[in-house]
Amino acid sequence: MSCSVRSAAITAKPAIVSVNGVVVPRDAIAREVQQHPAPTPLAAWKEAARALAVRELLLQEAHRLGVTADAITDEAGRRETGEEAAIRALIEQEVPVPEPDEPACRRYYEQNRRRFRSADIYEAAHILVAANAGDGRAYREARDKAAVLLQQVVEDPARFADLARTHSDCPSGAQGGNLGQITGGQTTPEFEQALKALAPGSISEAPVATPYGFHVIRLDRKIEGRELPFEAVREQIAAYLAESVERRAVAQYIARLAAKATITGIDLPTPEAHRVY
Repeated sequence: MSCSVRSAAITAKPAIVSVNGVVVPRDAIAREVQQHPAPTPLAAWKEAARALAVRELLLQEAHRLGVTADAITDEAGRRETGEEAAIRALIEQEVPVPEPDEPACRRYYEQNRRRFRSADIYEAAHILVAANAGDGRAYREARDKAAVLLQQVVEDPARFADLARTHSDCPSGAQGGNLGQITGGQTTPEFEQALKALAPGSISEAPVATPYGFHVIRLDRKIEGRELPFEAVREQIAAYLAESVERRAVAQYIARLAAKATITGIDLPTPEAHRVY
């Protein structure tokens, strides 16, 4: 049923998408749809049609200006097509992007200092009781076992390593549950949130549920992240600012071309929508 609904939705799309009289084939749009995830088939179709209309618009401009370029291969070994090379060369020629200067980079740094910190580091250990949330009985049994283990640890913290070796379903159990040093993003969000709530030397007040099961967590040490100096992030900021300016400048250039073109079947942004302030 879903396939028939999708086909019906696509059939209802505009019959012709064209740029200055050049028709963008419907089968090309259909192939492009998979590159544009969207909430509905109609939205995906429009995004695909818009992308191919922009591509055609740029190719026509490259042809008008006589812009050509040799195809290049990126670091992953992907080689440009001739059309991709022409579009790249056109953008490089027609949309110059100035390099961010030192004052601009420093302003961004001062306005966003919180972004430029090294990550907090946690030294922690845990005991994992694996659990499958889809098996209600086994899940409850795992939770109860983790609660018993937690109580035993609370009564005698020195037993933590032995209990981890005996009961933990994590390979770290062989090391007494020791996880070494952990930074943000290396564990599940639930585990990370529990770590942040603990004081060094403390143990989680209740078993912590994650997609892997239930954890008894001990935080041994926390090393606070520190603010990184401007010199350490200057290149990162410059790259970000250059990319941001280039993205807006390219969008405005495309909008200017679209304003002078005859386009049917799809709407493209106007120059005002991409004005760079």
